[in-house]
Amino acid sequence: MDLRTAAMFLEGRKPGIMEMKRHCAVLIPLVWWKDELYVLFEVRSNSVSQPGEICFPGGRLEGKETPVECAIRETQEETGIPSYRIRILGQFDSMCNYTNMQIDTFVGVIAYEDVKAARINPQEVYELFLAPLSFFEEREPFVYEYEVEPKIGEDFPYERLGDCPDKYNWRKGRYTVPIYRWEEHVIWGITARILRHFLAEMSNQ
Repeated sequence: MDLRTAAMFLEGRKPGIMEMKRHCAVLIPLVWWKDELYVLFEVRSNSVSQPGEICFPGGRLEGKETPVECAIRETQEETGIPSYRIRILGQFDSMCNYTNMQIDTFVGVIAYEDVKAARINPQEVYELFLAPLSFFEEREPFVYEYEVEPKIGEDFPYERLGDCPDKYNWRKGRYTVPIYRWEEHVIWGITARILRHFLAEMSNQ
């Protein structure tokens, strides 16, 4: 490779996240109802992974679709709400985790009438429910933290690293698991992390 080839390769290339094997997008759906802002959640059906858990609409990108196209498509497929009735306010932050997954998030608005008329896909969604945004703004979740550390086998080839010590000080990380409870619903994990971060960023405005 020469400099000209490298420059041509980089020209117009959109930066990505290294080593990400799964690229997903979700929608944070906001609904104006009874003079108050609500968040729309899904309860996952028994036919999908993590049955019974609460999540935002979303899923893995397909083909050459953009993340926002994915978020809208998944919302329509899961809730039956037409894509043209979903108004995107803008892109929010992205999340990358140790499972090599990137999640892009978008904030959108759905009319209450469309939520009431929603026809969920029973293969993916058990039910939809609304929770007031103010509930989460006024309450901090319970947060559990645990360490993520590399599990290095005894067969790691330290001898190939030159002066590297026989037992290298591998870096560890920490992972947070927020837990909210609203009525009979428990919102936790990635969904709660996205929601908590969204609330924190909004409060800084």
